[in-house]
Amino acid sequence: MSVTETTASATPAPPGRVKRHLLADRIYHWLMAASVLILMGTAFLPIIGWKFEWVSLHWMSGVVLTLLVLIHIVRALVWQDWRAMVVDRADIRNGWRGVARAFGGSGPAPGKPGKYKILQKLYHLAVAVLILAIVVSGLLMLLKIDTPLWRRNPYWFSPETWGVIYAVHGFASMALVTMVMIHIYFALRPEEWWLTRSMFRGWITGKEYLDHCDGRRWTASDTAGER
Repeated sequence: MSVTETTASATPAPPGRVKRHLLADRIYHWLMAASVLILMGTAFLPIIGWKFEWVSLHWMSGVVLTLLVLIHIVRALVWQDWRAMVVDRADIRNGWRGVARAFGGSGPAPGKPGKYKILQKLYHLAVAVLILAIVVSGLLMLLKIDTPLWRRNPYWFSPETWGVIYAVHGFASMALVTMVMIHIYFALRPEEWWLTRSMFRGWITGKEYLDHCDGRRWTASDTAGER
């Protein structure tokens, strides 16, 4: 019996595991996390007094982040279902019901999400905007440093334009620090540990699937016995 059939018939949770993240996606996630943390460390540690040769490590990590973003965009558009991260009417309806209930209102309870909750989708959108702003502004800022691949040319833009580029990069970086803190906080909360574990192991249990997800919105595969 498949996971979808089990959900539809409301029988007990199936044995085995439900695949949530492929190995390629987990590798991407942790490489992205490492590059972002390195960028944050090389950007902010010198400001608080930690003196080290940070420029080379910073721009190389930025190039790695850029490549990861490009790979992710291609993979999401070609091999993955990018619609899974789009807020739909069911998300909006359930979100409204949840807000109404939080303020003491009556009415139907919010339904279960698909693979991702509405807050996860909105968080992903916010992080995507910030990362793209950081990548684009950071690539432009590479024009002002010498590397083994090119020579600096700070005269591509006027001082006013450089000011805008630096402002965008700085604001997006500070906002991303906040988003990373929020991400770590929720990842460590006990009620969200089933999601955090899936980013390490790639799977959730059948019971977690039935408890937290709507099988009509996310048709998951039963991966019992897989590693």
